[in-house]
Amino acid sequence: MSYIKVSNIKLNIDATNDDAIKEALKRVKLSFDDVSSIEIAKLSIDARKKPDIKKIFTVGFETSEKVSGKDVIVFNERPEYKYDITGTSELNHRPVVIGFGPAGMFASYLLAINGYKPIVIERGGKVDARVESVNKFWETNELNTESNVQFGEGGAGTFSDGKLNTGNKDKGNRIKFVLDTFVKFGANEDIKYDFKPHIGTDILTKLVKSIREEIENNGGDFYFDTKVTEITKDNTIKVKTGDKTFETDIVILAIGNAARDTFEMLNANGFKLEAKPFAVGLRIEHKQKDINKNQYGFEDNRLGAAPYKLTYHSESGRSIYSFCMCPGGYVVNSSSEVDRMVVNGMSYSGRDGENANSAIVCSVTPDDFDSNNPLSGIEFQRKIENNAFVEGNGKIPVQQFVDFKNKTKSESIGSIKPQLKGEYELANLRNVLPDYISEALIEGIDYFGNIIDGFNHDDVILSGVESRTSSPVRIVRDDDLQSNIKGIYPAGEGAGYAGGIVSSAVDGIRVFEKIIDKYKPF
Repeated sequence: MSYIKVSNIKLNIDATNDDAIKEALKRVKLSFDDVSSIEIAKLSIDARKKPDIKKIFTVGFETSEKVSGKDVIVFNERPEYKYDITGTSELNHRPVVIGFGPAGMFASYLLAINGYKPIVIERGGKVDARVESVNKFWETNELNTESNVQFGEGGAGTFSDGKLNTGNKDKGNRIKFVLDTFVKFGANEDIKYDFKPHIGTDILTKLVKSIREEIENNGGDFYFDTKVTEITKDNTIKVKTGDKTFETDIVILAIGNAARDTFEMLNANGFKLEAKPFAVGLRIEHKQKDINKNQYGFEDNRLGAAPYKLTYHSESGRSIYSFCMCPGGYVVNSSSEVDRMVVNGMSYSGRDGENANSAIVCSVTPDDFDSNNPLSGIEFQRKIENNAFVEGNGKIPVQQFVDFKNKTKSESIGSIKPQLKGEYELANLRNVLPDYISEALIEGIDYFGNIIDGFNHDDVILSGVESRTSSPVRIVRDDDLQSNIKGIYPAGEGAGYAGGIVSSAVDGIRVFEKIIDKYKPF
């Protein structure tokens, strides 16, 4: 039985998945009776010749018939993620996973279903309690510094669009496994083939709970609202929290990029860390119907809310680009420290909000920081986050683009109304960012106005500050994915090895593979 992919099936925008499947079978001269497990393998949109927009499908199926032809690829078997447990060493203690974002989630899930009985420690709360805490913060501005948009079950990605696109190649079908797992636990089937897959915050909050329950059903244990305060090693590794000490042979260190006090603890306890480049900037809002019209030629949502991806190389040599674009979404107060303001983007699964938003960010490197300390990027972030907090009087500082260019505080809002989660105040964002970043952002936004009509319109709304694009720190690891303190495996975005939900999950899977190469399950 071979697995066949028929690609480059171009149909009009009203075409359904069934239409694509019928066309695929027609091309290879087979009937439904000749195939099994037929599915949409990929769907993208070709909007280069507006208004003649096409859906481009790839269809996959299994068959024992011999087929060939243009745009037909034959595999000996269906591509699936596979792994072998070859480790022979005994585990004296249960593995400990610190952090239950995507990296920690997939590492602990695979460990659990294979008999390794992980212990998961998460400083934030369970997702239901976390949702309550976050909603209360958005309504009252009362911040819970331990359970918020950054910390808690599911990680920071739980309160985002749940974007699953990644630039990584899917060697070994790990990405496919991630998407299949999300569908298994409640995500919509279309994430497996959509060219810009997303889940949505409303579904993510249910999904991560289901994965946690599956881990528990397979022998895993969770400690929520439990912050790790120290990690030391003598004969064994000891993970200390407020009132407990966990003794273990293995730690998966899957902390998020907002775990600044944990980075400080690691630095003090002999872990090798290094500062790394990242990006900072502002959120930008446009009317979603205007983005739809530019991208597709019509304002309605017949193809869903249109996304965009923009890049520019500034005259100063810095990269300016859109990041975490949220069609039909909200700008959200994502702060995790007192007296500091952070924003991020979020969409629900319907992506039916009035505005589109995205971060427009500027690259920064360790050369921009004030010292050679490996934590200098954190201090750089904290400084501009404090500036944003002060500028907005504790609320999200908001400004029209024309006023940002003119270095004047906005006194009113024009045709685009802010779509936010959390209170906001009109402000002057030039007081938040260094001038070299502000000028680079203006240069980039004006350039993007040549690509998307109205992108640099005077009324466009900016808010700040977007400072958590990726980790400012890397926990150095070797070819076996272990830190300089052996038995400890840094993983995911916070550790400096990923940049989003899927790549973080894949990194957690890679750590799992290293562990099963060495150790056998209980």
